[in-house]
Amino acid sequence: MQVKKIAIVSLSSGILGEPFVQHEAQLGLKRLQQFGVEVVMMPHAKAGLQAIKDHPEWRAQDLLSALQDDTIDMILCAIGGDDTYRLLPYLFDHQELERAAKTHKKKIFLGFSDTTHNHFMFHQIGYPTFYGQAFLPDVCELGPDMLAYTKHYFLELLETGTIQIITPSDVWYDERADFSENAIGTTMPSHNDHGWKLLQGAPVFQGKILGGCIESLFDFFDAGRYADSPAMHQAYKLFPSKEDWQGRILLLETSEEKPTPEKYRTMVQALKRTGVFEVVAGVLVGKPQNGTYQSEYEHILVEEINNPNLSIVSNIHIGHATPRCIIPFGVDAVVDMHKQEIQFKEEA
Repeated sequence: MQVKKIAIVSLSSGILGEPFVQHEAQLGLKRLQQFGVEVVMMPHAKAGLQAIKDHPEWRAQDLLSALQDDTIDMILCAIGGDDTYRLLPYLFDHQELERAAKTHKKKIFLGFSDTTHNHFMFHQIGYPTFYGQAFLPDVCELGPDMLAYTKHYFLELLETGTIQIITPSDVWYDERADFSENAIGTTMPSHNDHGWKLLQGAPVFQGKILGGCIESLFDFFDAGRYADSPAMHQAYKLFPSKEDWQGRILLLETSEEKPTPEKYRTMVQALKRTGVFEVVAGVLVGKPQNGTYQSEYEHILVEEINNPNLSIVSNIHIGHATPRCIIPFGVDAVVDMHKQEIQFKEEA
């Protein structure tokens, strides 16, 4: 499958519609056109921060419309955000998401961060998705080009419709502090990286990967950010059952908020109470942005999981640290630390 037409959606934050990011958006649109794809902005993708915040039904309708348009090959999220759970009633009360997804041409869905919620929505209806990149943070990179490692996986997805294998990046980058027009053409400081780290367990393991941003997953259970969040997640059973997690690989990565080690421990403990660590085949951990608290997070995971036989691999180049690969959800994956690679087997 070759991607010929991309729909851009704002399912979380509406920042894509704000004047102060239009220089980034134009840069990204130009790159997509150079890649030979047609781009369509869904009707509310550029509605702006407040309008998108106030109208989760608009966001849901844009997603459903993109799924129902058989000329569209790929749905690309503009960026993450923080209240994507509010789409639940508009996508599930009358099986809207399942009907739109399963009665129309299969599409690639790509996003990360709070889009974690959307990935779990698709998982609930058995629809595979891709985690790890988005339009504004990746395609609209202000440097002379997309970051090479990021671009490699994005182009593979465009050209083949899948990801076959991922390997570590040789470098990581300091995150940008300046996103103004003055930053166009500037590069970020880079640092040598040294591959993925096996914290414990067997060096080779396999299963279907599922997970995402740990702060978003914490919102499934905690009312600290939004009072109605846990009740809504429970009502729609968005977090899979313990049985559903059996044999899967859990992906966890942290946001640009760089949670303190104390907060991270609290979030890991919330996941532990679900029993997920008792049944998964392994845990993949994304590199934290700027490497902040990386060793502390690793120590907490090992300590809280408290099962030396469970494989834990950290420093994966996925999530909020740059550069970013793309990880398919819902397909068989084999993690091989001897080869420093993850292979994916697309289902027939």
